[in-house]
Amino acid sequence: MKTLYEATTSALGGRKGHVKSEDGPIDMNLSVPKSMGGDGGTGTNPEQLFGAAYAACFGGAIQSVAKNEGITIDEEALNVTAIIGFCKDEEGFFLEATLDCYIPGVDIKTGEDLVEKAHEVCPFSKATRDNITVTLNLLLDE
Repeated sequence: MKTLYEATTSALGGRKGHVKSEDGPIDMNLSVPKSMGGDGGTGTNPEQLFGAAYAACFGGAIQSVAKNEGITIDEEALNVTAIIGFCKDEEGFFLEATLDCYIPGVDIKTGEDLVEKAHEVCPFSKATRDNITVTLNLLLDE
């Protein structure tokens, strides 16, 4: 195994604290949403950060699969939206994810194939596999 990149990010003060990456691009306050008993302040939260990271990584996986299969896609118009749910049941707290994938210019079969294959190779999908429910959606033009 060869490590290609490592990122170091720290969180001070838990969900109501501050996150900062070692090299500086991430440097922001955290807030707890009102629906979770917080003040709903202007800071971000772990679910938003996770969703941003998962969406970006999954988009990259779609691009990689398309390239490997010789499928031309509009990489600038490719859009993945991650909806991350913070949930609770009788066993405690857990996450769920929905990935809405918009790949303009491909037919339904090609789009579904790209999304399914991306889910197999995306490092975030691998990390969450069999740990959280992930729903994959292919969004279409009307």
